[in-house]
Amino acid sequence: MPRHAILVIDMLNDFVGEKATLRCPGGEEIIPNLQKLFDWVRNRKDDDIHLVHIQEAHRKNDADFRVRPVHAVKGTWGSDIIPELYPQGDEYIVPKRRHSGFAHTDLDLYLREENMDTVVVTGVWTNVCVRSTAADALYNAYKVITLSDGCASKTKEMHEHGLVDLSIFTKVMTIDEYIQAWENGEDPWVGGGDKENKVK
Repeated sequence: MPRHAILVIDMLNDFVGEKATLRCPGGEEIIPNLQKLFDWVRNRKDDDIHLVHIQEAHRKNDADFRVRPVHAVKGTWGSDIIPELYPQGDEYIVPKRRHSGFAHTDLDLYLREENMDTVVVTGVWTNVCVRSTAADALYNAYKVITLSDGCASKTKEMHEHGLVDLSIFTKVMTIDEYIQAWENGEDPWVGGGDKENKVK
């Protein structure tokens, strides 16, 4: 069977919740879905699925603030992971300063050290950081899965447009479908992408 890293992207105080600077309203809606996924992973006996938390952590004068409001500054409440999805045990945390979890971070090194072959993306925003991370995962030759009900964006329209883009090069599936595939001894990624150019 494959080895998967589930990337939990930017489920932070500055993105999720009424006090969030760059609030992604859908972020609150996916918390129970991600909690279900976390519980399932954490209760598995095998070590073939890792939860990896991707945490936006900008410097004070980050270039990102030339185009977006100041948010998720390293060491602040806004950059911290929301309590409902806080990492446990030795779950790895990857701080980032750009949209992609791979950009100028050690994520790829971690995945290779742990012999991961598949990246599973969740979190916020579907059409920005989730999409950017998924694209870079493919660039680094990983198989990529998107969990549609484990991602959210500022609006449902943004989320849906993001999923259309992601369906071109990832396997888009629900959390229940993902779990069921593993329980059935199947590789969830099989059938991913758009080899016949059908996506419209």
